[in-house]
Amino acid sequence: MRIKITWSGPGEETLAFAAGELKAYLTRMLPADGADLIVALRAGDDPDGREAFAAAMTESGGSITGSCPRAVLLGVYDYLRRLGCRFLGPGEQWEVVPAVAREKLAADYEKRASFPHRGVCIEGADSRENVLEFIDWLPKAGYNSFFLQFKTPYAFLKRWYHHENNPLREPEPYGETDAERDMAVFQRELKRRGLLLHKVGHGWTGEVLGYEALSWDADPAPLAADRRDLAAEVNGVRGLWQGVPANTNLCFSNPRAADALASLVEDYARKNPDADYIHVWLADTFNNVCACENCQKTTLSDQYAAVLNEIDRRLTAAGLGTRIVFLLYQELLWPPVKERLNHPDRFVLMFAPISRTFEASYQLDGPEKPIPAYVRNRIVLPTDLGENLAFLRGWQRIFDGDSFVYDYPLGRAHYGDMGYVHIARVIGSDVKKLRRMGLDGYISCQELRAALPNALPNYVMGYTLLDESADTEALVREYFQAAYGEDWERVLTYLSELSRLSSCDYLNGKGDRINPDIARRMREIQALCRDFAPAPEKGQTDGPGWRLLGYHRQYASGLARTLELLAEGKNQESLAAWRALGGLMQENEPEFQSCLDVYRVLEVTANYTGFRELEA
Repeated sequence: MRIKITWSGPGEETLAFAAGELKAYLTRMLPADGADLIVALRAGDDPDGREAFAAAMTESGGSITGSCPRAVLLGVYDYLRRLGCRFLGPGEQWEVVPAVAREKLAADYEKRASFPHRGVCIEGADSRENVLEFIDWLPKAGYNSFFLQFKTPYAFLKRWYHHENNPLREPEPYGETDAERDMAVFQRELKRRGLLLHKVGHGWTGEVLGYEALSWDADPAPLAADRRDLAAEVNGVRGLWQGVPANTNLCFSNPRAADALASLVEDYARKNPDADYIHVWLADTFNNVCACENCQKTTLSDQYAAVLNEIDRRLTAAGLGTRIVFLLYQELLWPPVKERLNHPDRFVLMFAPISRTFEASYQLDGPEKPIPAYVRNRIVLPTDLGENLAFLRGWQRIFDGDSFVYDYPLGRAHYGDMGYVHIARVIGSDVKKLRRMGLDGYISCQELRAALPNALPNYVMGYTLLDESADTEALVREYFQAAYGEDWERVLTYLSELSRLSSCDYLNGKGDRINPDIARRMREIQALCRDFAPAPEKGQTDGPGWRLLGYHRQYASGLARTLELLAEGKNQESLAAWRALGGLMQENEPEFQSCLDVYRVLEVTANYTGFRELEA
């Protein structure tokens, strides 16, 4: 049997890639004998992010068509999923590719993506291979975009190659030029798949002050005298905030600061026509905005909107259609009082409720909560879901353009859910509420290595963003059946119980550290881990998820012991248990590198759970 794939339409590179993928998987799935199979791939040129695709297939072949080249690739993966392929996580080790009979090829259906914004933003510590595997997985799981933070992802790759938070591994050379090289490779692989590229975000304010701000690291170089007046005045002092350029705000009442920021964005947009979206954000901390006499006459959000309008004016004059993403985050959660965006079509609103709880999904019912009064450099970030949504509603009353939520379920909260079932269900519920929230999609700011015990949360996220009518529980069952074979129900029961007993909030520093209920729940988790057999029942069919369960059982038990002692107020014993857990993760990192971000687990538990303070 020969499999012949033809293609036509714009985006030849993406169509050729889609053809290669379809042929490779069908070759693995179909019997080698039989009549030839001929499939035509056809693409339109509709740039709308809500991709549409259709399959019209028989035993002898047919067609997969899409509204754009990316839609054809999404259609190919969707068709393979209908044939029984399961793309359970990044990398070939998570793929399930069944044998199928020719008669199973018949299909006739159409689909349109529910939301135009469906993506992931890089975080944590990552190798080149981690990033490339994740990029490869994105369209397989229904996503259409990827966000490479800063001007290069140096911050995230250097953490891995320098092996930060793992003294058992020798640091490897990795510098800014390496990141530039890797950035080019990542962009090439994204464009090969037709995926939408988001860039920058953090770093603009540091660059205005004369620093190459590619991370959140402190910079020992003193702030130049001729730029000191550009920095925010906080407590009567102008300078780098805690020594970190990326965390330092600007004095926007100084016209030089606004002009410098607008010039940087214009120059970057001219030099980066491949960027579908450029994010323009301010400093990545709060309660450090400029309090000089002139800045106090207005609000940071009004100043921000004015700068965005200047950026729009310059890009329009340059004939650039680049979309600009602006951020609702920290002080910028409060909407501007007077200033408005002159040309909404240029902009995309990004709502970033970083301080929210993940114990529950977005709360849309009940009376709308008021936005608390803004007090300069005295704000308290909202954890309550209703209060977070009040800020979004405030902005939506003055901006009705394109928008998405930039949320963090797999950035910190997921480490508090030891079964990953709870956080997957919260994600599924959140996505189903986006339309009622007036939002056009979701980008997850997260670790790429978030697959211990499995990658269920990202699986639910991607397929629900593609089709908001997807049943979350059906996706959970589908995932577990593919990952664990005939014994899947036992694993689902076990991990669901771990999730029920876990607490995303407690691990993330929300609530009192001494908590008898948390201590009890952590003891129950340890008992569950002791009693669970991390292998299929005798005679049962295996699956790719089983390999991790033995290690996950050790990890979850160690983390639960650490939290139990902390919740009992046994600080020194808890600190010793936390160090032992770190040793377990560090020793096992070579084998389980792709599924657990050791750097990030230790950073989160140190800074948010409270172990940094205990060490001090």
